[in-house]
Amino acid sequence: MSKPRVLFAASEVYPFAKSGGLADVAHSLPRALNTDCDLHVIMPLYQFVDRERFAIVALGEHFDVAIGGVVYPVELYGCVYEGLDYRFIYSPLLCDRDFLYGPPERGYDDNALRFAIFNHAILALLKKHTYDISHLNDWQCGLVPLLIKDDQTIRTKTLFTIHNLAYQGAFNSSILNEIGIDAKHFTMDAIEFYGEVSFMKAGIAYADAVTTVSPTYAKEILTAEFGCGLEGFLEHHKNKLTGIINGIDAEHFSPSEDKALSVPYVDLRGKNSNKNAYLKEVGLSGVKKPLFIFVGRFTWQKGMELLTEVLGKMAPKACNIAILGEGEEKYHDALKRVADKESNIHLAFGYDESLSHRMYAAADFLLMPSLFEPCGLNQMIAMQYGELPVVHHVGGLADTVCDYKEFNTKSAKGYGIPFNEPSPTAFLNAIDQALALYTNKAYYNKIVKHNMLCDFSWQESANSYRKLYDNITQESSHG
Repeated sequence: MSKPRVLFAASEVYPFAKSGGLADVAHSLPRALNTDCDLHVIMPLYQFVDRERFAIVALGEHFDVAIGGVVYPVELYGCVYEGLDYRFIYSPLLCDRDFLYGPPERGYDDNALRFAIFNHAILALLKKHTYDISHLNDWQCGLVPLLIKDDQTIRTKTLFTIHNLAYQGAFNSSILNEIGIDAKHFTMDAIEFYGEVSFMKAGIAYADAVTTVSPTYAKEILTAEFGCGLEGFLEHHKNKLTGIINGIDAEHFSPSEDKALSVPYVDLRGKNSNKNAYLKEVGLSGVKKPLFIFVGRFTWQKGMELLTEVLGKMAPKACNIAILGEGEEKYHDALKRVADKESNIHLAFGYDESLSHRMYAAADFLLMPSLFEPCGLNQMIAMQYGELPVVHHVGGLADTVCDYKEFNTKSAKGYGIPFNEPSPTAFLNAIDQALALYTNKAYYNKIVKHNMLCDFSWQESANSYRKLYDNITQESSHG
């Protein structure tokens, strides 16, 4: 069977641009797919992308996209990075900003138009170049399936992946003409969402297949608790919905090859050296005490209400705590208030990829109290680096972290300490379980060693995507 030609579109791709997990997935999934597909990744060429470092060059393709009576110039750029072909859409309104998305008060109230330009540019590209599959990621690419259906000359089949249903790309209905969408689509069965235009709904409604990033999350979004108002709409389209768990980049997150670490390691002795080095680096004392870390965004979704409430009760226990992240100011302030009083808490604000790797290498436990988690990558990275995740049992966390009390050496799954209820009491109880487990060092080490040998790579997930590509292209050839 010949390789399918795939255009993989996302608004951010590591290492070119990153604000969250989407960029990591858009970096590592295409690499895993590339052996079985002829694949191009496409994203906007934001002004902060380092063209020189990545040898990004103009490909000599210029074209205009006409949207709502206005013509927007587009230029196509490209590079080969890590053996993969990348394409970049450059259009001034879309790209000439300091940030990816940004709040309206910084002049980002035109995101609907910006990403409409990206979507229309992808459509123009699909008219010029043949692809069997267009794999479109999150709301920023959600209009493409609708535009393809309206065009009717483009043969590509569409797969739309929901990475986080909470971010839907919903905008005032007055922008319909401005973004080049016919008002006939502004219905409950299509893109209308409580009087607004939803890019996410467009992707779900018009794509040939829809995936989300874990099997449990695919079920959860059909419920009122996790469906973000789209549960009924998703139920209507559930026959084309599949949950495929994300993986992690096994090369980028490999403790034995990680250049960010003071000592790359394959065993617990090496991990202990990293713990010593990290504690010294940040001024924490007590190498024999368990080190708990949190790495992530300071948002409601990530369980920051739980973390800030529990932190003060956790600090007096025999442990060290290190936190790295950025986000809402109220959580920043709440964390700092507790940390200022406690000598065993270290806070680092901002985004620091290298520091996060050193923290994973040093830690004994990862805290991940997310209220919902479509997939989550941190828990898999943590297990790869030899610590046990303490997680709220939802979404991808439920799919990837089994209860340590059911530990089985023959299982291919990873183990940690899950808790079922998103309450301070349940979270603190899970932390107490972690502390008790750590005192049984032989048993704790046995679980850690097992987790480090688990396969959290993209291979199995890439195979699932490859089968889905085949299914939707075969459906078109038969019908």
